[in-house]
Amino acid sequence: MAELGFATRSYEEIPEERRPSMGQALVPVVGMIAFLTVGAVVLGLDPHMPLLWGCVLTGLVGRYWLGITWDELFEGVADSLRMGMQALLILFVIYMLIPAWIGAGTIPALIYYGLGLLSPAVFLPATALIATVSAFAIGSSWTTAATLGVALMGIGGGLGVPAPMTAGAVLTGAYTGDKITPLSDTTNLAAAVTNTDLMEHVNTMRVGTGLALVIALIAYAYLGLQITGEIPAEQVETIRSALVASYEISPLVFLPLAVTFGLALVGYPALPTLVGGVFAGVATMLAVQGVGFASAWEIAQSGTAPATGTELVDGLLASDGLEGSAWTVSIVVVALSLGGLLERTGTLAALAHGLERFIHSVAGLTVATGVSAFAMNGLAGQQYMSIVIPSMTFQGVYEEFGLESRNLSRAVEAAGTTTSVLIPWNAGGAFMAATLGVSPLAYGPYYFLGFLSPAILFVMGLTGWGISYVDDGEEAGDGIVAKPTVGDD
Repeated sequence: MAELGFATRSYEEIPEERRPSMGQALVPVVGMIAFLTVGAVVLGLDPHMPLLWGCVLTGLVGRYWLGITWDELFEGVADSLRMGMQALLILFVIYMLIPAWIGAGTIPALIYYGLGLLSPAVFLPATALIATVSAFAIGSSWTTAATLGVALMGIGGGLGVPAPMTAGAVLTGAYTGDKITPLSDTTNLAAAVTNTDLMEHVNTMRVGTGLALVIALIAYAYLGLQITGEIPAEQVETIRSALVASYEISPLVFLPLAVTFGLALVGYPALPTLVGGVFAGVATMLAVQGVGFASAWEIAQSGTAPATGTELVDGLLASDGLEGSAWTVSIVVVALSLGGLLERTGTLAALAHGLERFIHSVAGLTVATGVSAFAMNGLAGQQYMSIVIPSMTFQGVYEEFGLESRNLSRAVEAAGTTTSVLIPWNAGGAFMAATLGVSPLAYGPYYFLGFLSPAILFVMGLTGWGISYVDDGEEAGDGIVAKPTVGDD
């Protein structure tokens, strides 16, 4: 289960003299939106500098308008970085794991066999299903994307499937499996912070998530039919021949895959599991591919630049290595710093608290929870905060409406965890962009779960389908229920 590293505060827990008003809370948020718009659209900058400007504005608002000391603001940044430290370390490891698996022949072998088994027509739905099963079994969308996901990107490239489509299918499957298994850290976190029984939360998630997967599979099948027949048959054979000529393809090259998934299945967390995958990749390079010890570790550090004689294969198997992690890690550091400042100044809590004034029905409460969870992904840069902040803010409101806590745990997961990879500067979005080699803006339209999961959640709130109450456990007939006043029966 994820460890936050610090206790976030609800609006009521912030000292009254330091609680920002809605107007004060909107200043750094509106400023950050303006900075990102001007920086990206007008100046063509990467998100790093606009996010840095947002950090400066938030710090100035906190120090000179809210009276928060510089030391307290720095503590907020440090707390947020501690919360995201696991994500940062995983990023470092992933940048080593991918070239290690390429050098070991693991990813080339997966591409080789995948090209022989799959066709463009079935590739996208098959990819989503494979990723779903993997994430369900090991409880990690990130590990699935960094291992099988990378191989599936290579297979898709060989079949001529556009990379954004493949990435969208990988993520749809990875996050579907992650949300319907009790092994996931965010699933455990959502259950814990809402005081919901874990299996009750998982069973509640499976209905909407399963429906979203079915719709997504139909959409991927349709997309697959549109690209059928566009790939010359000889191109696949050319790719496979280049792979065999450049790498030793045998069952032994799957050792890193077996080690990584074996560690995950027996319960090891993502970070040591992926580190084990790196060492297994290096060992396989030494034993199977005949790479020297120093050269193997240089590959992990500097990446791969294969010269197979086939341009497409060279492009599929090129990777940056640890040295290429600077862009991704730096944007996560800046985003986490901004999130820590927004949390310490009370901005996040004030914004979420302000939404309560507009909630007058179960439908409104469901939508407000989902919107709040998605907004936290953009403001805090970390999917854990999209679970924790809305849960702490709306828990009392759910109790006031007589709703079971699983309604809240489902809402923050369905609209929070699943949408984190749509935000380029969120740790999830930065991770997937680095791992799959496709930006969130490119794969976003094909990541169907990211849209379907919140949409189905909102339909549940509006219609009352799947909404459960404490008193009788029966589902509501409709989503328009008047907000009770304190003391009402």
